[in-house]
Amino acid sequence: MNLKRTFGAILTVLGIVGLIYTGVQIIQHTGAATTLIVVGLISIIFFFTGISLVRNTKDEA
Repeated sequence: MNLKRTFGAILTVLGIVGLIYTGVQIIQHTGAATTLIVVGLISIIFFFTGISLVRNTKDEA
């Protein structure tokens, strides 16, 4: 398996976990707003970077 594709999958999973965490904290009204905004933005960056790495990396047999 390609290293870029593996790293992209890890980034995507981290982004999903961060987005779920941010969503749960917003629903429960816990945590400071600035912290949730920062975690949410970093999660979005990780998610879309991971997706683009997985999509743009060609499989080599």
